[in-house]
Amino acid sequence: QVQLVESGGGLVQTGDSLRLSCAASVRAFAAFAMGWFRQAPGKEREFVAAITRDAARTLYADSVKGRFTVSRDNAKDTVFLQMNSVNVDDTAVYYCAVDGGDGNFLHTRRDDYTDWGQGTQVTVSS
Repeated sequence: QVQLVESGGGLVQTGDSLRLSCAASVRAFAAFAMGWFRQAPGKEREFVAAITRDAARTLYADSVKGRFTVSRDNAKDTVFLQMNSVNVDDTAVYYCAVDGGDGNFLHTRRDDYTDWGQGTQVTVSS
């Protein structure tokens, strides 16, 4: 059974930095690409970032490009999202997810992800 546990969320101010973690209990974690999504109140869940199984390639939403960095530690079955220069538009619940593909391709659609964590709240105040 797959279990994903996000942590690291909290209340921060505009311009601050935050590092989210996602600990995965999944067989062969290193075989899967991973993604981060977020959902703000009243909005659809949207893609944020993704990373291939070997961390060779990453992909970002335009809204976070240059500010957020996704990384992973396959020895610890963990994926990270480093968030810098946050603003109020980054306020959302952040979810990590397992990509159901072969690990070498990056996807932005929710339907391409098979397992999800419970999310961690990030609130950015002005």
